[in-house]
Amino acid sequence: MPARPMDPRTRRSRSALETALRELIAERDLSQISVSDITKRASVNRSTFYEHYTDVHDLAAAACTTVFDELVAASPAAVPPATPDGGPPDNPLPDLFAHVAEHAPLYRALLGDDGSARVINHLLQRMTVTAHIRRAPAPEDPADAVGTPHDPAAAFVAGAVLGSVVDWLRHDCPGTPEEMGAALWPLLIGIAAAAGWETEGSPAAG
Repeated sequence: MPARPMDPRTRRSRSALETALRELIAERDLSQISVSDITKRASVNRSTFYEHYTDVHDLAAAACTTVFDELVAASPAAVPPATPDGGPPDNPLPDLFAHVAEHAPLYRALLGDDGSARVINHLLQRMTVTAHIRRAPAPEDPADAVGTPHDPAAAFVAGAVLGSVVDWLRHDCPGTPEEMGAALWPLLIGIAAAAGWETEGSPAAG
């Protein structure tokens, strides 16, 4: 059954709160932002905030959904299969690090030392599910997956990717996205080969 459309009033409240948090993150660390700060910036009362979110961390995950979607889509946690002629897949890491660099203040606020463990876990779970679906595709829609699958190889790849992003941000993004991609891609290809990604989706023999 398709989800019912969101009530316009609810949509406006959520949008105002999410916009307020994104603006505040550009000004200070996430740990220094309170519910009162957000509701004041959004011109929304506290009771409305708690109708939609449990706390600041819950709002942070929702407010950055679009940016997170872009990160997950660019992430080589979903290591692509070999090309039809058997060659290695294209390296998606430069695009991934370019995306992170474009949104560096936001990611630094959410994933840094004063960020949100809940947001980090949220991203890690999504990247693990993406990697798992690449390793063991299922007929159901990935959006219908419930929970995080127990797939150590997928979790290892997702953790390696996210850990590299966090470390790069912590060191103020040294090197270009292309340099980062060139340095890390051979390592991920090796992991993919060991985990079976390199054969997935390739043409059948014969």
